Amino acid sequence: MTKELFIIRHGETDLNKQGIVQGRGVDPPLNELGRKQALQFYNYYRNEGFEIIYTSTLRRSYETVEPFIKNGIPSEKHAELDEVSWGIWEGKPVTPEFKTLYKKLQDDWKAGHLEEKVEGGESPLEVSGRQKQFIQYLLTKPEKKILICMHGRAMRMFLTNLMNEDLSTMDKYPHRNLTLYKVIFDGTRFSIALFNNTDHLYAEGKN
Repeated sequence: MTKELFIIRHGETDLNKQGIVQGRGVDPPLNELGRKQALQFYNYYRNEGFEIIYTSTLRRSYETVEPFIKNGIPSEKHAELDEVSWGIWEGKPVTPEFKTLYKKLQDDWKAGHLEEKVEGGESPLEVSGRQKQFIQYLLTKPEKKILICMHGRAMRMFLTNLMNEDLSTMDKYPHRNLTLYKVIFDGTRFSIALFNNTDHLYAEGKN
């Protein structure tokens, strides 16, 4: 069975704007710009014909696609799509200390040390494990055109999992708030049709 996956990152939150570490354990709503971004995406893709929507369990993910849900498209929340847990750093400002730690983590992950994580947080291997459970679930479902709303770092890992790539390459997938990756499944493998696309943020509508 073929599928089209429209995978987006959530809209902006005040914590994004303020440079606060969010992660899996912090659950802010969208801010005014985030709601505008969500509406821009909705206006651009409202006639796309999505059959189902999957979100994480976090508010910023659900609110980003809420216009579609209010328009009658079925939705499900899945913890497997939650953002990476940043442990003891969640809810705290991005300090020089955090930046140093984050840079070391990125370097470790690129070098293949995918078990590394912050204190109390999740490693790429742990996040990947839960994401693979969701992918298996997704492939059992009949819907062909699917909208998925998730989170930046988790999205990078999710895309490497879909593409059957090593997690150490995850940083090849950039993102910003309301970035879109369109991924096609041909029944055997996944391929990327739209890469880090934000056309919807600069247009009134497509249809």
